[in-house]
Amino acid sequence: MALKPLNEAHALQIQAGTIGRHAGHEFEDHITRVINALAYPVVVQSHGQGHVLNGEPGLLLLHYIGSHLGAKSITSATAISTGSLATSEAGRQWLSVNGVNVSRCKSDLVVTIVCDDGRNCTVGVSAKQCNNDTPTNAQLYFTTAHGFSHLLNAHGLPVSGCAVNALRQFCGDSGFRPRDDPNAMKGREIDPRRFFWEEIDAQGRAEWERLFTDHQDDISRLLFQKAYIDDPFVPEYLLHKTKKAASPTNVEVAIYSIDELIVLSRSYQGYATRPYSVRKGSYKDPEGVTHLAPRFGVIQMQRGGQAQHPEQLQFNLEAGYFYKI
Repeated sequence: MALKPLNEAHALQIQAGTIGRHAGHEFEDHITRVINALAYPVVVQSHGQGHVLNGEPGLLLLHYIGSHLGAKSITSATAISTGSLATSEAGRQWLSVNGVNVSRCKSDLVVTIVCDDGRNCTVGVSAKQCNNDTPTNAQLYFTTAHGFSHLLNAHGLPVSGCAVNALRQFCGDSGFRPRDDPNAMKGREIDPRRFFWEEIDAQGRAEWERLFTDHQDDISRLLFQKAYIDDPFVPEYLLHKTKKAASPTNVEVAIYSIDELIVLSRSYQGYATRPYSVRKGSYKDPEGVTHLAPRFGVIQMQRGGQAQHPEQLQFNLEAGYFYKI
């Protein structure tokens, strides 16, 4: 029988248990333990203009949020790792934060802060982590051609059927692949499972390029914040462990409000393409063949390519973007 917390403190006690713990949530769990165990009040330390910081990640996050909110000190704070709760055998379907039931949430952390001026603020935080010696791409959003088009349509950015079909070519949906068209297969030496960006329907590609150019901020925000229609705590901050750390208490992290990240991403670059060649897998490119990889700001768009769902559409954060923006 699933445990049902009586209140937020009880939820934190259950969360601190051992049932259903997943190694993939250790980073978030560590942050929640630090924030929940601090002796309050905590005087807020400004992070200055920088976003790449070193130290205890939970403390850095708390100070960053407090500083961003304009608080001089934090009189109390609690944090919940939504990922560990959602995957816990004891935790399915029951998380409640400030009386709001959470069944699905794009935020990995929900932090409630009481400021010295009495404000009680609950914010969502998206957490990314890299445990390699050098930064790698971080997955931002996983969907399909139809799913991404629906996301934009549902938020006031119309996508035509022509553009949807062009994106289905890019993803390699059944019926939209080169191998589905004998004419497209004539003389083809590259991957027959999908069309590359430069190959998809020209009118549809032009529409996507206009959307990414004219609505970069809007689309970036949807990818950073929107995953579920009924999400009560969309991420307002992003915390990114940039690379492997020798100690969990001394970690290099990049922290942004989502608003800051959208502006910095746009300043970094607008819609662009970058040439690349396929050098691994079943369909390596012949020498001299290159393709175009679409991107806007720090966000890269690519076909998923995974064995189980190769036709899915994946958006990633560029490796090491926090050193470039």
